[in-house]
Order: sequence, then structure tokens, then C-alpha cells
Amino acid sequence: MAKNTSLYFRIVEGRNLPAKDSGTSDPYCIVKVDNEVVATATVWKNLNPFWGEEYTLHLPMGFHSLSFLVMDEDTIHDDVIGKITLSKEAIGSQAKLDSWMNLTRVDPDEEVQGEIHLSLELLKDTMKSSLRCQVIEADLAPRDISGTSDPFGRIIFNNHSAETSIIKKTRFPHWGETLQLELDAEELNEEGTVIVEVWDWDMVGKNDFLGKVTPVLEGWFRLLPLGNNEADAG
Repeated sequence: MAKNTSLYFRIVEGRNLPAKDSGTSDPYCIVKVDNEVVATATVWKNLNPFWGEEYTLHLPMGFHSLSFLVMDEDTIHDDVIGKITLSKEAIGSQAKLDSWMNLTRVDPDEEVQGEIHLSLELLKDTMKSSLRCQVIEADLAPRDISGTSDPFGRIIFNNHSAETSIIKKTRFPHWGETLQLELDAEELNEEGTVIVEVWDWDMVGKNDFLGKVTPVLEGWFRLLPLGNNEADAG
């Protein structure tokens, strides 16, 4: 695949989508390739929506995959109906793809949601020790049609935890904050794993999980999902 590759695609229609709201749904599509994202219009109260929308996306040389997510638009929080993911190899193996494709059922908590830049340091003293984590910035995937989140970070070690501030309406939060956990000397000898999580803060309802990582020293880390449990979603 050449360095500057453009992918033309047309989102035609959907059929037999599951009902998310009292027997119907308000579906729209999010299409994303790494950090580039486009979204279709919403088709209201329809389980067999017709979009007929055309797009061209520029594919960077090192991109991982192209994802199509079908969403149900809601007032408070949009629901994920299903997804299709095409790998770089699958796209490059054929010049044209034109067919119906089954959506895979997906829990939004199962999705990898970007990368986070961290620095981790262990400060030892005679009586006490500290675990210091600098949460620098992140590059997050969109959660809904607005294309943004209200992200905050959380560091967890055994029964200790600390959180960053919330940054409103962004996919590219820059915290530049240092979180510090005070530990007893014996805690360092116990088995435990440092976990950094990223959450999308919601005023109403529960916060949405965006991803987690087990960091080592400093660098960019790919946020991982909680697990993976896929089934056919129509």
C-alpha cells in the first residue's frame, strides 16, 4: 500500500438492526481509521436505515484498521448497536468491496480507546514509600456523535487510588498532573499491579470506561479493553 493512500467508501444502508428504544432505534454510523473520524446523519426511528453517504479517508502508512460502528443516538448517552472492523491486510488485498456485512455485537467497555502518555516513578524511604505517576496526555477514540469525551485518569495500586482532574469536551486531553500514592514499606513486598484507567465523566448516570494500561516507567501506552466477548448482532 502506497504512502499516501485514499480510501473511498459509501455507507449505503442497514437492515434488521436491534431495537434499542421502545421497539426502534435512531441509527447513525461512525467510521474511524486511527485518529481520523467521520459520522453519518442520524436516521430517526428506523431499524432498516438508508444513509447513502459517501466519504474519502486518507490512510496513513502505519494505520492498524478501519472500523465502522453503528450507534443509536440518545439524549444522554448513545448506545453501540454493532461494529465492523477491516484490517489493513483485508483492505489492501482487494481493489473493491461491495457487499452486505454482518455487524459484530460489542460492549463499548470492550473496545481499545487510544493511547496515553505516562511517567511512573517509585520513591523509597526508610519508613514510607511513594508511587508517583505523571499523567501527561492522551489520544482517545470518540465515544459518540459529538466526537468528544470528558476524560479523567485514575491510578490504582492495591487499595490506593488517585484521580486527575476532568477535562471537558476533548479527545486529546493534556493533564500534566502528578498523582502520588503513599505506601507503607511492607506494601512494596506484597504482590500488586499498577493500573492506570481512563474514564469519560458523565453528569447523569455512570461514567464510561475508556481503557486501561499497566505502565512501566515512561512512554506512550496503548489503552486496553476490559476483555473481548463478541457475537453476531445482525
